[in-house]
Amino acid sequence: MNFSNSTTDKTESLKDTNSLASQWESIDWSKVEHEVNRLQTRIAKATASGNRNKAKRLQYLLTHSFSAKAYAVRKVTTNKGKNTSGVDKKLWSTSASKMKAVLAVTDKHYRAKPLRRVYIAKKGKNKKRPLGIPTVNSYCTPPKTVFGF
Repeated sequence: MNFSNSTTDKTESLKDTNSLASQWESIDWSKVEHEVNRLQTRIAKATASGNRNKAKRLQYLLTHSFSAKAYAVRKVTTNKGKNTSGVDKKLWSTSASKMKAVLAVTDKHYRAKPLRRVYIAKKGKNKKRPLGIPTVNSYCTPPKTVFGF
């Protein structure tokens, strides 16, 4: 695990919930969002100019950056469906659990889990439509660009 961009020490990374909570709450979200948007813009420009190698290197930077991981966790935990658990029945509702998630997203052996299939009623009709609810970990991958390679 690469902790060079992490806000925690390697020894305390997943242990003390108070320090994890304070680290989550001390993140400067405008700076994080600016860094992610900056990298995504650079990827779009490299792709538009046809420089595939540069785009791939920048995508690697984006997917391995602390900012992108923190931003992804924040987006997942603040959206409309944040209180609906996926197949794994887990929710990230505390600051400590969110910070733990940021640090856990770096796992190299990550495998996405299947979606939980739920049928919801259509408006004004008797029929139901399918809805796939992802697990927190499978949904929380760092943001990718539209130009995925």
